[in-house]
Amino acid sequence: MSWLADMMPGAQATRAAAPTAAREEDAAPRAPNTPPDSPMGNFPITDPYPKVKDASGGKCPQSKLIDPSLRTYTEYRRKEEAERQARKQRNKERLEKMARGETVGPPEKEDLEEEIGLWGLVKFLVFAVACIMLAGHFITGDYLWDYKGKYRHLKTYWPTTQTLFSENQLAQFDGTREHYGVYIAIDHDVYDVTSNRRTYGPGGSYAIMAGKDAARAFATGCFKEHQTHDIRGLDEDELRSLNHWKKFFENHKDYPKVGRVTHRSIDPTSPIPEDCDPEVKKRKEEARMKSNQERARAANKRETKKSEL
Repeated sequence: MSWLADMMPGAQATRAAAPTAAREEDAAPRAPNTPPDSPMGNFPITDPYPKVKDASGGKCPQSKLIDPSLRTYTEYRRKEEAERQARKQRNKERLEKMARGETVGPPEKEDLEEEIGLWGLVKFLVFAVACIMLAGHFITGDYLWDYKGKYRHLKTYWPTTQTLFSENQLAQFDGTREHYGVYIAIDHDVYDVTSNRRTYGPGGSYAIMAGKDAARAFATGCFKEHQTHDIRGLDEDELRSLNHWKKFFENHKDYPKVGRVTHRSIDPTSPIPEDCDPEVKKRKEEARMKSNQERARAANKRETKKSEL
């Protein structure tokens, strides 16, 4: 709309007078080191709001209304710093008195020692555990987050006295005696399975395992044929199965360990128990033959090298 302003009366005269006024201002004398005029010259430069240093004592924040909470915190930090310096000075004077041989009292503790002491750490841990347990109760309905392992039972942390059984003593805990519990053993470790008498007691599906160490049966699955602790000749899969069952009883919440059983030594020249599964027996024979062949080839290589030398 600038062309409309040019058409208004007096617009041309105003434009003609503007350069003349500018020239008159330029011609007016100006004092040395005087800044040029600014259109914001009449704007107030005074700040009615007070400036305070931040909590760290650094630069002042920009001019604005200070939050009362910030002002309170700043005053608190200032008082804390003054108290810390005074305490530091008192400890220094105490050391000087000690150097002169004067009697002094105990040293004053630092802030961190007062706030993060041993008792403070214990209180924090108790509070954290309480919060975790309450969260578990509201989320899962159980204070221990529905954990069913053995570590929720006190007997895990205060175990009973371990007993060393003989094979005859262990056989008495097969569930047939009224006042005896039901024990089973696996690779010398004896566990009390009385709480599950329906499974390990007379008539149960694993009753044949009670009162003895049938570690080989746990490894091979031949529960009737391998009622022995002899674990010679087991392959890798069978050893993994044995370890699985050992960990099962070790970590079970209802089967506490009550001791160990001693066995008679096994004659190394005695035959290894045969497998109940023909396929497993055939696989082991093939693996045994392959192993013997590899050992024979290795022995031949060593003999060849010796003859070459």
